[in-house]
Order: sequence, then C-alpha cells, then structure tokens
Amino acid sequence: MMSVLMAIFKRDMALAFRQRAELLQPMMFFVLVISLFPLGVGPGPDTLQKIGPGVIWVAAILSSLLGMERLFRDDYQDGSLEQLMLSGAPMALVSVVKVCVHWIASILPLIVLSPLLALFLNLTVEMYWALLATLLIGTPLLSLVGAVAVGLTVGLQKGGVLLALLLLPVFVPLLIFATAAVDAAAMQLPYSAHLGLIGAMLLLALALAPLAIAYALRVSQS
Repeated sequence: MMSVLMAIFKRDMALAFRQRAELLQPMMFFVLVISLFPLGVGPGPDTLQKIGPGVIWVAAILSSLLGMERLFRDDYQDGSLEQLMLSGAPMALVSVVKVCVHWIASILPLIVLSPLLALFLNLTVEMYWALLATLLIGTPLLSLVGAVAVGLTVGLQKGGVLLALLLLPVFVPLLIFATAAVDAAAMQLPYSAHLGLIGAMLLLALALAPLAIAYALRVSQS
C-alpha cells in the first residue's frame, strides 16, 4: 500500500512541476495582491503593520483557491480518478496524498515568500514568527477543507466560482484566529491559545476530511 501511495505522490509532484504556468499563478497572485495594498491604503508604516497580517492571510486564502480547482480536475478528465477508485486503494489515503502534493506545490512557496512580504508590510520580528506559525498550521487546513469542496464540484463545468462561494465563508474562523494571533504578538502578549485553536481545527480536519473527500469523489463519479 505504501508503494502505491508513494507512486501516486511522485506522479502528482512530477505533473505539478511540469505545469509551471499553473504552478506560478498562485505565487504571482499572492505577491501582486500584497504589493497593491500599500498603494491603496498609503505607505504609512503603522498602517501597513496594522493591516499586514490580515492582508497576507487574505492573499494566501485567495491564492490557494487558484490552484485548488485542479486538485482532482486532471485525474477526473483523463479517467485516472476512476481507475484509482477501481484499483482498491483506500480513497481516503489517496486523497491525503493529493492534498499533500497540493500544499507542497501551491502553498509552501507562499510561506517561503512570506518573510520578504512581511518586511514589505513593516511587520516586526515577533509578528513575523507568529504569522509563520499560523501559516504552517493553518494552510494545511485550507487544503484539507478545500479538497472536500473540490471533490463535490469536480464534475461541474466552471466550478471555480462555486468553489469560492463554498469555501470563503468556511475559512472566516481560521482568518480571525490567525490574525488575532499576530495581533497578540504585536502587543507582546501570548498567542499560544490562538495557535491551539487553529491546531485543533487542523486535527479535526485530518480526522474527518479524508473520509469526506473520498465520499465526495464517489458521489461525483456516480
């Protein structure tokens, strides 16, 4: 079973990095959105520091949605998804592998870029470390929850708009806790409780999302 899952991981990683244009879209969108905010609200350092965490998190959520639609799209269109279901491999584990590939290919580069953008928005060192912690814990939650919606809409034409409408309200609690953690760090206050809440949501998603993704894919195939 591990060899099958590893083969799926290697195949999906190779396909993801072969499609470089689609791979760069979330990164370019992430950088452009954050770069435009200082032009709109002014270059005042205090203003940028206040809105910076929220701007980075909103940009990360929107950027993740750009690459979310293709999570199962190509496999659905070429019939690979149906073959995976017929192969007997647990779809819950297969979905976890595909979510990991999506996080590594589409979201991890955004986290790597975040130090430069944090300096651009005048975040302090304490604020950046809090932001990095929330991104590392919270962005896998984006991929897991998003994959459930992708599984439900994979068979629809132009399902990207519907996907955004389904997911954006769901991500609001994560956005609130993540920005609150960075705001607490800015005031030299402990933010472990905020990280604990985000971690609890991630653990719940890890327990339930793979089963929900597998069920959603079966519904889409039927």
